[in-house]
Amino acid sequence: MNIKLIGMVLLAIAVSLVVAGCTDIGSSGKANASPVKATWINAEVSEDHVSIPLSSVEENTNVHFKVNSDSGEIAVMAYKFNDEIFVRSNVCPPCNSIGFTLEKDTLVCDSCGTVFDTATGAGIGGGCVSFPKESIPYTVSDGNIVMKLNDVIIAHEKTVEIN
Repeated sequence: MNIKLIGMVLLAIAVSLVVAGCTDIGSSGKANASPVKATWINAEVSEDHVSIPLSSVEENTNVHFKVNSDSGEIAVMAYKFNDEIFVRSNVCPPCNSIGFTLEKDTLVCDSCGTVFDTATGAGIGGGCVSFPKESIPYTVSDGNIVMKLNDVIIAHEKTVEIN
């Protein structure tokens, strides 16, 4: 048999194995679409509650929105990770930015690249790790993720304080 042909076949097999090993396959059998940039959506504010459609998070995986309060405009993120939805403050105070990309099991600041733990919001690495992303409690009602406006404000205030 031709040695060049055998070498080409072995090379093709090796490349296939490397590509397969680098693909993140979740329990659903689908490749992880990482990284996932946040999609802007609109929130509805009614008296002391903020709501966003659950379907927005389900369809986009990672969304962010703004809420007006007496203390100014507040950015919030909501994302789906390991079949759970998380809602957090969406600000990186030292670099003065908003917006995080969901990258496997981390949140990465779109401006400075600081990395935060997806499940806890704690800083992992980068210049802004001392500003963990505070969680915002929520309920699901009539197809909406519903938060108390005061909880959004408190999470924002905790996030902008150095930890």
